[in-house]
Amino acid sequence: MSTRPTWALVVETTQGIGQRKHMVARVPAHVGGSREEALAELERQARSYVPEHPSSPRRRRLLRTGDGFLLVVEGAWQTFATRFTVGELPADSDTSPDPRPEAAGKPAPAEPPAEVDRAAFDPAEVDEDGVPVRPAWLGRRDLS
Repeated sequence: MSTRPTWALVVETTQGIGQRKHMVARVPAHVGGSREEALAELERQARSYVPEHPSSPRRRRLLRTGDGFLLVVEGAWQTFATRFTVGELPADSDTSPDPRPEAAGKPAPAEPPAEVDRAAFDPAEVDEDGVPVRPAWLGRRDLS
């Protein structure tokens, strides 16, 4: 029985400005399956990614590379880059199973919206969706 490889989607982005600019890497997701499936998900994430810097982008270019994508965003004063790569995950020190169904290759079940206990709130303090107008933490003295 062969197991499907797990691919880590890695995002390396520019943080800070000026001489304090540096790259920070994170792994926002894992994809089980083929490398092509992982690259397709990586491209979806790269196309929709909105970096923190620059705050006023003038030009945005997404480049396909051998192992992923490079997003180059030019601002008024500086250029910032974000690299999206995919890598096979042969080992991980966190051996706890991923509880998400999609991690096991199964689609996530659709969950019905949670019912709101409208009796717990004054009807005047709950909007039409059941969301309290006044947050529960407002006025609590133990949160100061």
